[in-house]
Amino acid sequence: MRLPLPSAAASAAVAVTAAVAAALAVLPGPAVAADTPAASSFTISDPRIKESSGLAASRIHPGVYWTHNDSDDGPYIYAVDSATGRTVARVTLTGIGKPRDVEAISLGPDGQLYVGDIGDNRGGTWDHVWIYRFPEPKQLGDVTVKAAQFTVKYADGARNAEALMVHPVTGRVYIASKDENKGGLYEGPAELSAGGTNVFRRVADVPWVTDGAFSPDGTRLTLRGYFMARTYPWKDGLPVGEGERVDAPWQGQAESVTYTPDGATLMFGAEGEGSRVIAVPVAAAAPSASPQPGSPSGAAPAVEPTGSFGKGALVLAGGLVLVFGAKRLLRRR
Repeated sequence: MRLPLPSAAASAAVAVTAAVAAALAVLPGPAVAADTPAASSFTISDPRIKESSGLAASRIHPGVYWTHNDSDDGPYIYAVDSATGRTVARVTLTGIGKPRDVEAISLGPDGQLYVGDIGDNRGGTWDHVWIYRFPEPKQLGDVTVKAAQFTVKYADGARNAEALMVHPVTGRVYIASKDENKGGLYEGPAELSAGGTNVFRRVADVPWVTDGAFSPDGTRLTLRGYFMARTYPWKDGLPVGEGERVDAPWQGQAESVTYTPDGATLMFGAEGEGSRVIAVPVAAAAPSASPQPGSPSGAAPAVEPTGSFGKGALVLAGGLVLVFGAKRLLRRR
């Protein structure tokens, strides 16, 4: 996301960024388990992908991940080969309106990709958002496809959201709203309708999250934010308990997460040109103190410092509070 800041806030943000860079320069890299396959982590090399905001692992093209920019790019979805970091396909979507703020992508059990145009940087004031759906291309290469477009509204009013997850067994779509006070997990109808409005209903409270993903067998839901990632058992259409902390890497503008097709690894992505996608084995998840209900992901109870992630979080906590506060002063139209 890119938001204009008042000049004073912009100056403060620059100062914070400089301080962060200096602090992180002396810290070790993200804590990733030693048995993480080296080839699994990769860097997105395509200069067109500057704001990778969603991630979905292909099931028919091994080692390929689908991603997209979150705004100001157009109706494009990119396939990136993790072996090289290069884009191997760009899909141009037709049959839809102009994308507004695309924030998430997920692959359903029907073999179709679901794209969430669900961001709302105006603080949750758009009365509807959209989901686009199209079949995952069987051949890799630049192609134009006609996508279905679904109008979405929330039963309890407009929301800003960045996480969309399709359950790999039931095919039901879920959206997690992003709110510093109390985010919500919203359940869509059993089947999306292109002919009317699809009402999503709140079924659970969640922390401040920027993306989420179901495990391939549908038994777990992982949610991530800027400072945390947690995995919840999934039962009867709901997350169970308070989840377990995942030792996710520190990535700054942390925006995406997906499981590898075998369910053994979580892939964490971030915004920025030349951004790194980092592999963390599922075994790296460990029990920890639960976050306070409704707390933003930066709140102290949700963070248990470990390795460079913990140190970086402590360095950045104060700075990000300032930046987020400034962003709230001037929303993007």
